[in-house]
Amino acid sequence: MSQPEIITPKVRRLIDFPLKVGESPTWDDRTGDLWLVDILAPAAICLRADGRVERFEMPFKIGCLALCESGDIAVALENGVHLLNPKTGTMKLLCDPDGGRPDSRLNDGKVGPDGCFWIGTRDEAVPQTGNARLYRVMPDGSFTTVVDGGLLTSNGLAWSPDGRTMYHSDSSGLFAQVFDFDPQKGVTGPPRRLHDFTPAEGRPDGAAMDADGFYWIAGVLSGGVNRLSPEGEVVEIYKMPAKSPTMPCFGGPDLATIYVTTLFTDNNGTFEHGTLFAFEAGIRGTPVHRFKI
Repeated sequence: MSQPEIITPKVRRLIDFPLKVGESPTWDDRTGDLWLVDILAPAAICLRADGRVERFEMPFKIGCLALCESGDIAVALENGVHLLNPKTGTMKLLCDPDGGRPDSRLNDGKVGPDGCFWIGTRDEAVPQTGNARLYRVMPDGSFTTVVDGGLLTSNGLAWSPDGRTMYHSDSSGLFAQVFDFDPQKGVTGPPRRLHDFTPAEGRPDGAAMDADGFYWIAGVLSGGVNRLSPEGEVVEIYKMPAKSPTMPCFGGPDLATIYVTTLFTDNNGTFEHGTLFAFEAGIRGTPVHRFKI
Protein backbone atom coordinates (compact mmCIF):
# COMPACT_ATOMS: atom_id res chain seq x y z
CA MET A 1 0.00 0.00 0.00
CA SER A 2 1.42 3.38 -1.00
CA GLN A 3 2.04 6.14 1.51
CA PRO A 4 -0.56 8.93 1.66
CA GLU A 5 0.29 12.34 0.27
CA ILE A 6 0.74 14.89 3.06
CA ILE A 7 -0.87 18.21 2.11
CA THR A 8 -0.67 21.47 4.05
CA PRO A 9 -3.52 23.61 2.68
CA LYS A 10 -3.89 27.35 3.10
CA VAL A 11 -6.14 27.42 6.15
CA ARG A 12 -8.07 30.34 7.60
CA ARG A 13 -9.67 30.62 11.06
CA LEU A 14 -13.31 31.68 10.93
CA ILE A 15 -14.20 32.48 14.54
CA ASP A 16 -12.60 34.64 17.24
CA PHE A 17 -14.19 32.89 20.24
CA PRO A 18 -12.97 29.60 21.76
CA LEU A 19 -14.69 26.24 21.58
CA LYS A 20 -14.30 23.47 24.13
CA VAL A 21 -15.25 20.60 21.85
CA GLY A 22 -16.23 21.89 18.42
CA GLU A 23 -18.18 19.31 16.40
CA SER A 24 -20.86 18.64 13.80
CA PRO A 25 -20.21 21.47 11.26
CA THR A 26 -23.16 21.50 8.85
CA TRP A 27 -23.62 23.72 5.80
CA ASP A 28 -27.13 24.91 4.96
CA ASP A 29 -27.21 25.20 1.17
CA ARG A 30 -30.56 27.01 1.28
CA THR A 31 -29.42 29.90 3.46
CA GLY A 32 -25.61 29.92 3.27
CA ASP A 33 -25.46 29.49 7.06
CA LEU A 34 -22.95 27.22 8.78
CA TRP A 35 -24.01 25.41 11.93
CA LEU A 36 -21.83 23.65 14.51
CA VAL A 37 -21.94 22.54 18.12
CA ASP A 38 -19.76 22.92 21.19
CA ILE A 39 -20.43 19.67 23.05
CA LEU A 40 -19.30 20.81 26.48
CA ALA A 41 -20.36 24.47 26.41
CA PRO A 42 -23.00 23.17 25.62
CA ALA A 43 -24.33 25.14 22.66
CA ALA A 44 -25.50 25.08 19.07
CA ILE A 45 -23.87 27.87 17.06
CA CYS A 46 -24.86 29.37 13.72
CA LEU A 47 -22.57 31.48 11.54
CA ARG A 48 -25.10 33.35 9.46
CA ALA A 49 -24.42 34.18 5.83
CA ASP A 50 -24.54 37.91 6.72
CA GLY A 51 -21.72 37.53 9.27
CA ARG A 52 -23.82 37.38 12.44
CA VAL A 53 -23.11 34.68 14.98
CA GLU A 54 -26.09 33.21 16.83
CA ARG A 55 -25.59 31.03 19.88
CA PHE A 56 -28.23 28.74 21.34
CA GLU A 57 -27.31 27.55 24.84
CA MET A 58 -28.33 23.96 25.55
CA PRO A 59 -29.50 22.50 28.89
CA PHE A 60 -27.44 19.31 28.44
CA LYS A 61 -24.37 18.17 26.50
CA ILE A 62 -25.05 18.31 22.76
CA GLY A 63 -23.58 15.61 20.53
CA CYS A 64 -24.59 16.82 17.08
CA LEU A 65 -27.23 18.60 15.02
CA ALA A 66 -28.99 18.19 11.68
CA LEU A 67 -31.02 20.33 9.31
CA CYS A 68 -34.77 19.66 9.01
CA GLU A 69 -36.98 20.16 5.96
CA SER A 70 -39.15 22.46 8.09
CA GLY A 71 -36.29 24.84 8.86
CA ASP A 72 -35.93 23.57 12.42
CA ILE A 73 -32.64 22.16 13.67
CA ALA A 74 -32.62 18.68 15.21
CA VAL A 75 -30.24 18.59 18.18
CA ALA A 76 -29.09 15.43 19.93
CA LEU A 77 -28.73 16.11 23.65
CA GLU A 78 -27.96 13.86 26.60
CA ASN A 79 -31.70 13.71 27.34
CA GLY A 80 -32.89 13.03 23.80
CA VAL A 81 -33.45 14.45 20.33
CA HIS A 82 -35.07 17.89 20.33
CA LEU A 83 -36.27 20.21 17.59
CA LEU A 84 -34.85 23.73 17.87
CA ASN A 85 -36.73 26.60 16.24
CA PRO A 86 -33.89 28.94 15.26
CA LYS A 87 -36.24 31.91 14.95
CA THR A 88 -37.63 31.70 18.48
CA GLY A 89 -34.95 29.63 20.25
CA THR A 90 -37.63 27.29 21.60
CA MET A 91 -37.15 23.52 21.69
CA LYS A 92 -39.47 20.54 21.88
CA LEU A 93 -38.59 16.92 22.57
CA LEU A 94 -39.00 14.51 19.65
CA CYS A 95 -37.78 11.31 21.33
CA ASP A 96 -35.20 9.88 23.70
CA PRO A 97 -33.74 6.79 21.99
CA ASP A 98 -31.04 6.23 24.60
CA GLY A 99 -33.57 6.35 27.45
CA GLY A 100 -31.19 7.65 30.10
CA ARG A 101 -28.91 4.61 30.01
CA PRO A 102 -26.03 4.92 32.51
CA ASP A 103 -22.58 5.76 31.16
CA SER A 104 -23.98 6.76 27.77
CA ARG A 105 -24.80 9.87 25.78
CA LEU A 106 -25.80 10.71 22.21
CA ASN A 107 -22.73 11.59 20.14
CA ASP A 108 -22.20 11.90 16.38
CA GLY A 109 -25.19 11.90 14.07
CA LYS A 110 -26.27 12.69 10.52
CA VAL A 111 -29.34 12.43 8.35
CA GLY A 112 -29.14 9.66 5.77
CA PRO A 113 -30.54 9.36 2.24
CA ASP A 114 -33.62 7.82 3.88
CA GLY A 115 -34.47 11.13 5.57
CA CYS A 116 -33.91 9.61 9.02
CA PHE A 117 -31.57 10.94 11.72
CA TRP A 118 -28.84 8.39 12.43
CA ILE A 119 -27.26 8.95 15.86
CA GLY A 120 -24.62 6.99 17.71
CA THR A 121 -23.70 7.02 21.38
CA ARG A 122 -20.49 7.26 23.33
CA ASP A 123 -19.66 4.81 26.11
CA GLU A 124 -18.84 7.15 29.02
CA ALA A 125 -17.75 4.39 31.43
CA VAL A 126 -14.15 4.39 32.68
CA PRO A 127 -12.80 2.10 31.41
CA GLN A 128 -15.16 1.80 28.45
CA THR A 129 -17.27 -1.36 28.36
CA GLY A 130 -18.48 -1.46 24.75
CA ASN A 131 -22.04 -0.30 25.41
CA ALA A 132 -22.23 2.20 22.54
CA ARG A 133 -25.15 1.96 20.13
CA LEU A 134 -26.29 3.32 16.78
CA TYR A 135 -29.90 4.46 16.41
CA ARG A 136 -32.08 5.29 13.43
CA VAL A 137 -34.61 7.98 14.39
CA MET A 138 -37.65 8.34 12.12
CA PRO A 139 -39.35 11.70 11.47
CA ASP A 140 -42.36 10.63 13.57
CA GLY A 141 -40.11 10.16 16.62
CA SER A 142 -40.04 6.37 16.51
CA PHE A 143 -36.62 4.74 16.43
CA THR A 144 -34.78 1.46 16.00
CA THR A 145 -31.47 0.25 17.40
CA VAL A 146 -29.24 -0.67 14.45
CA VAL A 147 -26.08 -1.56 16.39
CA ASP A 148 -26.46 -2.66 20.02
CA GLY A 149 -23.13 -3.00 21.79
CA GLY A 150 -19.66 -3.90 20.63
CA LEU A 151 -18.86 -0.23 20.05
CA LEU A 152 -17.01 2.25 22.24
CA THR A 153 -17.63 5.60 20.53
CA SER A 154 -19.97 5.65 17.53
CA ASN A 155 -18.82 8.32 15.08
CA GLY A 156 -17.90 9.19 11.50
CA LEU A 157 -21.28 8.80 9.77
CA ALA A 158 -21.36 9.59 6.03
CA TRP A 159 -22.95 8.16 2.88
CA SER A 160 -21.59 7.46 -0.58
CA PRO A 161 -22.84 9.79 -3.32
CA ASP A 162 -25.22 7.10 -4.64
CA GLY A 163 -26.64 6.51 -1.15
CA ARG A 164 -25.82 2.80 -1.27
CA THR A 165 -23.03 2.70 1.33
CA MET A 166 -23.02 4.04 4.88
CA TYR A 167 -19.67 4.84 6.47
CA HIS A 168 -19.21 4.69 10.23
CA SER A 169 -16.29 4.77 12.67
CA ASP A 170 -15.50 3.81 16.24
CA SER A 171 -13.30 6.58 17.58
CA SER A 172 -12.10 4.64 20.60
CA GLY A 173 -11.86 1.36 18.68
CA LEU A 174 -9.70 3.12 16.04
CA PHE A 175 -11.46 1.72 12.98
CA ALA A 176 -13.91 2.62 10.22
CA GLN A 177 -16.49 0.29 8.72
CA VAL A 178 -19.11 0.34 5.98
CA PHE A 179 -22.68 -0.96 5.70
CA ASP A 180 -24.71 -1.69 2.59
CA PHE A 181 -27.54 0.82 2.56
CA ASP A 182 -30.94 1.12 0.92
CA PRO A 183 -32.29 4.68 0.68
CA GLN A 184 -35.74 3.39 1.63
CA LYS A 185 -34.95 0.63 4.14
CA GLY A 186 -31.70 1.80 5.71
CA VAL A 187 -28.91 -0.65 6.59
CA THR A 188 -29.36 -3.99 4.79
CA GLY A 189 -26.52 -6.11 6.12
CA PRO A 190 -23.67 -6.48 8.61
CA PRO A 191 -20.73 -4.06 8.61
CA ARG A 192 -17.45 -4.67 6.80
CA ARG A 193 -14.15 -3.38 8.14
CA LEU A 194 -12.84 -0.50 6.01
CA HIS A 195 -9.70 0.74 7.77
CA ASP A 196 -7.74 0.47 11.03
CA PHE A 197 -6.17 3.79 11.96
CA THR A 198 -2.51 4.24 12.87
CA PRO A 199 -1.19 6.83 15.36
CA ALA A 200 -0.05 8.96 12.41
CA GLU A 201 -3.64 9.01 11.13
CA GLY A 202 -5.08 9.84 14.56
CA ARG A 203 -8.21 8.78 16.36
CA PRO A 204 -11.06 8.64 13.81
CA ASP A 205 -13.74 11.18 14.58
CA GLY A 206 -16.36 13.03 12.50
CA ALA A 207 -16.52 12.62 8.73
CA ALA A 208 -17.84 13.86 5.40
CA MET A 209 -18.12 12.56 1.84
CA ASP A 210 -16.84 14.17 -1.36
CA ALA A 211 -18.48 14.00 -4.78
CA ASP A 212 -15.91 11.44 -5.97
CA GLY A 213 -16.88 8.99 -3.24
CA PHE A 214 -13.88 9.56 -0.97
CA TYR A 215 -14.42 9.54 2.79
CA TRP A 216 -12.93 12.43 4.78
CA ILE A 217 -12.44 11.71 8.47
CA ALA A 218 -10.77 13.84 11.13
CA GLY A 219 -7.81 12.35 13.00
CA VAL A 220 -7.81 13.60 16.59
CA LEU A 221 -4.27 14.11 18.00
CA SER A 222 -2.72 13.67 14.53
CA GLY A 223 -3.38 17.24 13.37
CA GLY A 224 -4.80 15.92 10.11
CA VAL A 225 -7.94 15.15 8.14
CA ASN A 226 -7.65 11.81 6.32
CA ARG A 227 -9.09 11.25 2.85
CA LEU A 228 -9.87 7.57 2.25
CA SER A 229 -10.67 5.86 -1.04
CA PRO A 230 -13.81 3.70 -1.27
CA GLU A 231 -11.47 0.73 -0.77
CA GLY A 232 -10.27 2.11 2.57
CA GLU A 233 -6.82 3.42 1.62
CA VAL A 234 -5.70 6.74 3.09
CA VAL A 235 -4.67 8.60 -0.05
CA GLU A 236 -4.15 12.09 1.39
CA ILE A 237 -3.77 13.69 4.81
CA TYR A 238 -4.59 17.39 5.08
CA LYS A 239 -2.61 18.90 7.96
CA MET A 240 -4.36 21.47 10.15
CA PRO A 241 -2.75 24.18 12.33
CA ALA A 242 -4.19 22.39 15.39
CA LYS A 243 -3.51 19.03 16.99
CA SER A 244 -7.09 17.79 17.28
CA PRO A 245 -9.46 18.31 14.34
CA THR A 246 -12.82 16.71 15.09
CA MET A 247 -14.96 16.83 11.93
CA PRO A 248 -14.91 18.16 8.36
CA CYS A 249 -17.83 19.24 6.23
CA PHE A 250 -18.19 20.64 2.73
CA GLY A 251 -19.88 23.97 2.15
CA GLY A 252 -19.87 27.19 0.21
CA PRO A 253 -21.98 27.93 -2.89
CA ASP A 254 -20.32 25.13 -4.88
CA LEU A 255 -19.60 22.80 -1.91
CA ALA A 256 -15.88 23.32 -2.52
CA THR A 257 -14.95 24.82 0.85
CA ILE A 258 -13.96 22.40 3.61
CA TYR A 259 -14.81 23.44 7.16
CA VAL A 260 -13.10 21.71 10.09
CA THR A 261 -13.94 21.96 13.79
CA THR A 262 -11.34 21.30 16.51
CA LEU A 263 -11.28 20.75 20.27
CA PHE A 264 -9.38 22.13 23.26
CA THR A 265 -6.05 20.27 23.40
CA ASP A 266 -2.82 20.27 25.36
CA ASN A 267 -0.26 20.32 22.54
CA ASN A 268 2.99 19.52 24.35
CA GLY A 269 2.31 22.12 27.03
CA THR A 270 0.71 24.66 24.71
CA PHE A 271 -3.05 24.81 25.23
CA GLU A 272 -5.05 25.17 22.01
CA HIS A 273 -8.65 26.30 22.20
CA GLY A 274 -11.10 24.60 19.88
CA THR A 275 -11.94 26.59 16.77
CA LEU A 276 -13.28 26.45 13.21
CA PHE A 277 -11.05 26.40 10.14
CA ALA A 278 -11.76 26.56 6.41
CA PHE A 279 -9.73 25.76 3.32
CA GLU A 280 -10.10 24.86 -0.34
CA ALA A 281 -8.70 21.66 -1.82
CA GLY A 282 -10.12 21.77 -5.36
CA ILE A 283 -12.58 19.01 -4.44
CA ARG A 284 -16.34 19.28 -4.14
CA GLY A 285 -18.51 17.64 -1.52
CA THR A 286 -21.96 16.09 -1.52
CA PRO A 287 -25.02 17.95 -0.18
CA VAL A 288 -26.19 16.99 3.30
CA HIS A 289 -29.54 15.27 3.65
CA ARG A 290 -32.37 16.86 5.64
CA PHE A 291 -34.44 15.26 8.36
CA LYS A 292 -37.87 14.83 6.79
CA ILE A 293 -39.73 16.68 9.48
